[in-house]
Amino acid sequence: MEVKFKDLVYDILTNENFIKMKGYIHHQNVSTYKHSLGVAYLCYKYHIKKKPSYDIKEFVRGALLHDYYLYDWHHKGEGHRFHGFRHPRFAYNNAKKDFEITPMMKDIILHHMFPLTIIPPHTRAGWRVVYFDKVIAFKDYKRKKKKR
Repeated sequence: MEVKFKDLVYDILTNENFIKMKGYIHHQNVSTYKHSLGVAYLCYKYHIKKKPSYDIKEFVRGALLHDYYLYDWHHKGEGHRFHGFRHPRFAYNNAKKDFEITPMMKDIILHHMFPLTIIPPHTRAGWRVVYFDKVIAFKDYKRKKKKR
């Protein structure tokens, strides 16, 4: 029986802090919530199609939480300098407060910004999230920016 996407992530999607991500712009006019959901869903579809040996639940949940840093990084005056380098650690620290984080999920969250963060992922799932995060970010930037 095929695992349903919503069954893997429902508790995250309904979490009060995760919902706040709808209010934070990530790329162009795309929220961090929508970006993270796109990465996680791409990971889910990949896992269903290719059936890699690693756990689908950890893979998809790690992907969903990879940008769980909970602030608008565009506001540089609020201590968000060097966001690209620092946000994986912020995301991990927030994720472990609100959810059970496995070693694979930790690897996904902490290393998804490779090569910017220098240390590469230690898992195949982590490498997949690096790739799918870049794919979705590219799609985010291709969208036309809405006038505010």
